Amino acid sequence: MTTPTDAAAVPLAAAPSPELADRARVALRRLVGRDDADFRDGQLEAVAALVEQRSRVLVVQRTGWGKSAVYFVATALRRAEGAGPTVIISPLLALMRDQIAAAGRAGIRAVTMNSANAQDWDEVRTALADDSVDVLLVSPERLNNPRFRDEQLPDLARRCGLLVVDEAHCVSDWGHDFRPDYRRIKDLLEGLPADVPVLATTATANARVVHDVEEQLGVGGRPVLTVRGGLARDSLRLGVLRSMSPEQRLGWLLTHLGDLPGSGIVYALTVSAAEDVAASLREAGHIVASYTGRTDPADRERLEEALRHNEVKALVATSALGMGFDKPDLGFVVHLGAPSSPVAYYQQVGRAGRATDRADVLLLPGPEDKDIWRYFASVSMPREDQAAAVLTALATAGRALSTAALETAVDVRRTRLELLLKVLDVDGAVQRVSGGWVSTGVPWQYDAERYERVAAARRDEQQLMVDYEATAACRMAFLQECLDDDTAVPCGRCDGCAGPWYPTDIPDTVVGAARERLTRVGVEVDARAQWPTGMDRIGVPVKGRIPADEAVLGGRALARLSDLGWGQRLRDVLREDAPASPELVRACVPVLAEWGWAQRPVGVVAMPSRSHPQLVGSLAAGLAEIGRLRLLGTLDLAHGGPTGEMGGNSAFRLAGVWERLVVGPELAAALAGSPGPVLLVDDVVSSRWSLTVAGRALRRAGAPAVLPFALAVDG
Repeated sequence: MTTPTDAAAVPLAAAPSPELADRARVALRRLVGRDDADFRDGQLEAVAALVEQRSRVLVVQRTGWGKSAVYFVATALRRAEGAGPTVIISPLLALMRDQIAAAGRAGIRAVTMNSANAQDWDEVRTALADDSVDVLLVSPERLNNPRFRDEQLPDLARRCGLLVVDEAHCVSDWGHDFRPDYRRIKDLLEGLPADVPVLATTATANARVVHDVEEQLGVGGRPVLTVRGGLARDSLRLGVLRSMSPEQRLGWLLTHLGDLPGSGIVYALTVSAAEDVAASLREAGHIVASYTGRTDPADRERLEEALRHNEVKALVATSALGMGFDKPDLGFVVHLGAPSSPVAYYQQVGRAGRATDRADVLLLPGPEDKDIWRYFASVSMPREDQAAAVLTALATAGRALSTAALETAVDVRRTRLELLLKVLDVDGAVQRVSGGWVSTGVPWQYDAERYERVAAARRDEQQLMVDYEATAACRMAFLQECLDDDTAVPCGRCDGCAGPWYPTDIPDTVVGAARERLTRVGVEVDARAQWPTGMDRIGVPVKGRIPADEAVLGGRALARLSDLGWGQRLRDVLREDAPASPELVRACVPVLAEWGWAQRPVGVVAMPSRSHPQLVGSLAAGLAEIGRLRLLGTLDLAHGGPTGEMGGNSAFRLAGVWERLVVGPELAAALAGSPGPVLLVDDVVSSRWSLTVAGRALRRAGAPAVLPFALAVDG
């Protein structure tokens, strides 16, 4: 298990004593189940620094190097000395499950406290109190759970024998997967006894991230030992298939997925893309499943086991399947769409080839990638106006407010609001307590300069990803250089070094089948059934269920903006306002034909779009003409029309359109005595409140039923 090429990268540290080296090898061999196992270069040095010198150590090593061996061996030695349990801060449930299994094989008693096992917490607390636990794994979010923070954390900090921060790049907002909760680790470090060793580990950190993590580990002036090795992965064979249309990319997968070695992961950038690609592959006979942020936790565990035991050829996944998933013989990773940085890409492809001589890694980028990068970048940083609104709302309330209550006080969507609260909490301006959030009264200032630097770094990373796609040089060396690894040399295996090693043929019949799949249209749009809570606090007098005589029926849309097929075309259509093309109108016809409504609509009403009036009006007219329906007219905008922004939360999105979409006299006359439902036509569906309020107005004006239809679903 020795890797001599890493030796030069190990920094100077005190040599381990012979006695410790012997005990450490015994623990290592018990961990891996081999009597001839020995440490890789840097592992024993890290263990000795933790156990003998009680140091703070940062390990930056490639996936598969054995970072977990360092902390499990150190745990065994520290526990044998009578130290308390090791606390591992770990970001993902999948990683925790793998770590607990690995610890068990080595005779190390490991438990976890996370959102998925709340029923076991009392048992875990008892085991910790009895000192019958060697390792406790917790998520960074758990550090700020009021009960855990107040009842468990002080005792753990006092008794902790070793603190481990896994995936430590998450500490740094320069990292590709920054998480605000990781910033709380700095507070935990400040409260640790001076003789408690600390280990931070990552495989994906460039020089800037390493420096940032070192600064945070070294709080209080403590020195930090960094053990850094070369990041080249000898088993990975990298390639890029550029300039392919969506149907060609899907066609390549349909044709060649079965030729890839073993089982692996197909990454997609969005949930809908992952689900659609998985469905297409299954239809073609491939044994695959989708794995996304929408996947139920129990199903995630089942799917991980299915991949681990080669019961599926691939999981088609978003980044939800990333850090920590452990399958040493994973045979391939294919990306249908590029991550936004080479660092993130390296982290994901690093799942493959950890215990195989060869693993295939392919990137099939698409023109939609940059739009998706921009979207995710826009929601990852706090906004000054929104932060100020949250702080004002909490200060004015004078009591704890739940996240749901805050949604009626500030116009911030739930996911962004939760991220913003975490940032403000880490910065000390708010605190999570039982019942919600309170203001601490600590002054907070928006650090515009830092956020702009981070945004600029993100843009630079995106350009590097574009450069990676285009380079004719060694791809592995390119990724290493992006991670500031100065050991990079040409790998000799990638398509830059050895030429294309992957097939490029796609039968015309398969391309045609892929095109047919991607041009399929029709997305269900569920009707809103319930008004948001607390609407009376912002002047909208509704609550509870939406009355049946005011509700719209379930609707349809042509496609999602994130779809691989129609998504890009719809984004292009929506960039400006122009009449709907005949092709676009005809594409909507199958959606209407397959709707399965209880009663066919008798008329068409257009939404009063502020951004696409020509598009919506012409689409409504075109559908009315094709369907031989009456074109009843367009709703009016009252009080200046809807207010609010696309990214707002549900309560404010409703308030922004409340009583602003009205039935004018001409439309009311056309609706009078309507014998059947009306088709309500819009451009983009996001929150569904515009359609809900417009439908309510139509129902109150005499429409017996309203069937919403839109070109696109944003999400």
